[in-house]
Amino acid sequence: MIGSLTLDQLRVLVTIADTGSFSATGRKLGRVQSAISQSISTLEDVQGVALFDRSGHKPRMTEAGRVLVEQARHVLASAARFEAMAAGTRAGLEPELVIAIDPLVPSAPLIDSLSMLSKTYPHLPVSFSTEGLGGSLRRLRSDAAAIAICLLLPTVPDDIAAYPLLRIDMQAVVAASHPLAALAKMATQGRPVTQADLEPHVQLVLSDPVAPESDNYGVASARLWRFVDLGRRLDFLLGGFGWCRMPLHLVAGHINSGELVALQIENDPTPKEGLTIYAAHKRSRTPGPAGRWLLDDLKNRLQS
Repeated sequence: MIGSLTLDQLRVLVTIADTGSFSATGRKLGRVQSAISQSISTLEDVQGVALFDRSGHKPRMTEAGRVLVEQARHVLASAARFEAMAAGTRAGLEPELVIAIDPLVPSAPLIDSLSMLSKTYPHLPVSFSTEGLGGSLRRLRSDAAAIAICLLLPTVPDDIAAYPLLRIDMQAVVAASHPLAALAKMATQGRPVTQADLEPHVQLVLSDPVAPESDNYGVASARLWRFVDLGRRLDFLLGGFGWCRMPLHLVAGHINSGELVALQIENDPTPKEGLTIYAAHKRSRTPGPAGRWLLDDLKNRLQS
């Protein structure tokens, strides 16, 4: 019962719309036609709305009925999801899976796993959010997320269980119009860009908006412009506002076209083999069945 409604009344209404008649609905639901008629009459009386026009030889659905039958479909679908989620919870499935992802993580390697997750657990609510750099770790520690796909710099924290998935190559770059671009040309002749060269210029950094000062790995400039999303930072990079390190796959085309110039930095702390992307969770909070399934699928796809 939902107030003065019952799910059975709504089911009868939707079945009439699908089959085209009261008699066909009775056959499909295994009831006599008089029971179908009584269910609809009760629904009309309680709601004070005529769902069918009975003036002709055969009842025809009214305009109000056509609108309300679509609402009935939504209610029945929601009820089915409710029952499926309750059944999953009884079986030990987590009621929701929240995933946090750092902005540097490429989307393509994750799409297949997330698609298969939705097919394997079709009624599991999945929340997906892209965080500022370091935000995924913060959400794990606050229990706002069960799994993070993230960077963990400079090392994996002791309270986090992390599984390496893939590496992304990073490249320091600057717009061709920026003063540092001239130093980049000198680097090809054996003089890399130094800390002293970088310090006066704006560095475009990714940071967590909740705790912008918490992660300063790789910072070399005295002037920082902080960004949450990678796309907007790329816009400002191409606009010549500063320099930064970017995933190579995102800037290779701009380097080849001459819009961006690669910087070779002396004693650059960025690993030459690239940055490691991890799947991670708190050691004190083991993911449920769906979370473990996702972790296993990611590892099988990306580590093979």
